[in-house]
Amino acid sequence: MAQPIALLSVYDKANLLELAKGLQSAGVKLLGSGGTAKKIREAGIQIEDVSDITKAPEMLGGRVKTLHPAVHGGILARDIASDSADLKAQNISPISIVVCNLYPFEETISKPNCTLADAVEEVDIGGVTLLRAAAKNHSRVSVLSDPADYDEFLSAWTKGSGDVGWGLRSRLALKAFEMTAKYDEAISGYFREQYASAELEADKLAGPVQRMALRYGANPHQKPAQAFVTEGKLPFKVLCGSPGYINLLDALNSYALVKELQEILDVPAAASFKHVSPAGAAVGLELNEIEKQVYGVDDLKEPLTPLASAYARARGADRMSSFGDFIALSAPCDLATAKIIAREVSDGIIAPGYSDEALDVLKKKKAGKYCVLEIDPTYAPPAIETKQVYGVHLRQNRNNAKINAELFENLVTQNKELPSEAATDLIVATLALKYTQSNSVAYAYRGAIIGIGAGQQSRIHCTRLAGGKADLWWLRHHPRVLELPFKKGVKRAEKANAIDLYVSGEVLEGGEKEGWEAHFLNAVEPLGEAEKKEWATKLTNVACSSDAFFPFPDNVHRARKSGVKYLAAPSGSVMDAECIKTADEHGMVFAHTSLRLFHH
Repeated sequence: MAQPIALLSVYDKANLLELAKGLQSAGVKLLGSGGTAKKIREAGIQIEDVSDITKAPEMLGGRVKTLHPAVHGGILARDIASDSADLKAQNISPISIVVCNLYPFEETISKPNCTLADAVEEVDIGGVTLLRAAAKNHSRVSVLSDPADYDEFLSAWTKGSGDVGWGLRSRLALKAFEMTAKYDEAISGYFREQYASAELEADKLAGPVQRMALRYGANPHQKPAQAFVTEGKLPFKVLCGSPGYINLLDALNSYALVKELQEILDVPAAASFKHVSPAGAAVGLELNEIEKQVYGVDDLKEPLTPLASAYARARGADRMSSFGDFIALSAPCDLATAKIIAREVSDGIIAPGYSDEALDVLKKKKAGKYCVLEIDPTYAPPAIETKQVYGVHLRQNRNNAKINAELFENLVTQNKELPSEAATDLIVATLALKYTQSNSVAYAYRGAIIGIGAGQQSRIHCTRLAGGKADLWWLRHHPRVLELPFKKGVKRAEKANAIDLYVSGEVLEGGEKEGWEAHFLNAVEPLGEAEKKEWATKLTNVACSSDAFFPFPDNVHRARKSGVKYLAAPSGSVMDAECIKTADEHGMVFAHTSLRLFHH
């Protein structure tokens, strides 16, 4: 049996001499490159130079040492007759062990005075090739990329008489692949910062770029921050303003929602997002005169397009939560929609296009700093998504579940009448849940979210929160609310706040009460509890969807209080039968979807 050969070529020489001594004692022939061979030889350990087998000197200042068929043929040869014949014909000996680690690229670029030339010099070529070749052929070759593994390897080599076993070889190969992947990621990340945003630097109205530097991350102390793709270009352009980290979280989640809504229902859709959950979402059903008044668009001279109606509905679901929202539109923004947006306090918008007139209106907002993003409507995200939490990578298939009317065909209550309008509302509610921080429950009516409860640990708290918002939404339709005598000049946000305080019945005292009353021409009488209860009975045929099963029938009871007639939730609770029984008692229609929609 031929003497096994180990090739050693390392930058990090920790534990190197101990490994070399151990391998030599185990009868392994040592082969080294450059400084690695020199250090081992100076320690009195016999080792040959790579040039002894390549018959070629090191070149280009040491850049070319191991890139040779005599080296890689010896590493990549398999235990098959044809490979053995090739080695024999070329007088190449097989290599059984490869010990290699890489130039310190990350350490170099982290230095404050690092230049582009310094970074380029630390891009390892031969080392990466050695690691990848050895890891590829790990059925025969052992690859050591981490000095921490030397002792374990020597012990296994000695005990196995030269065979460390498949388990250790495969684990070492994985570590080598991960090392080269991390190394490549560091290199691509550095050069992405240097080159991929060059167009952005030249033109603040971004063209097609791969990377975008952000002011900071979720908080001002989280710097640096960036948005990038590893293939192609970013799927959006910045037409005005400068998006932040949270802006992009809202923009990309909200656009995914409205794009799906339009694809399923074939009606323009809009969403109002805050902190990565929808405050409202809707499709562009025509507004009646009362709705126009409730949503604050009755004074607009511009005829309302379906897209404008969709945003008016989305913004009007919860005006308090929508204050400073990020807007998503499923269709190119038209002038009517832009005029509504121009009146509201908002951080930005994402849409697949803008009319010239609409863009002109939006660019004037916030003194020209309003964030306007144009997304490529043909963009399709990768099937796999990865997140990193506390240094741990989490990977899963993207949630590609389709929400359509077929999802609600399994009607489990005695009442099985689900009109098309109710199916539309269930689609709107359920799709909103797909992009809402879980746990979550959503109420929808006339193609719009009217209450959403997000991010609660308890299902009943989600249902109560969403129901409470739906109740306030409906109270804003009360005739006495519509007739509130506001003074001329009261701002829209102040009106929304005053109306919210009025319908919620919150008790105000002192200066806060005086400030609230100052919005009106004369004193206003509060809504009584009896009035509120009587008005609440007028809201019917509301749809409610849950992103996971209802664990107890209290959720059904609470939903009914807010006019819910149509329910949708996955099955799977031990209390499913009780929830269905409760729905039957109220004459409700309950669809079991068998589709959980957690979103985190």
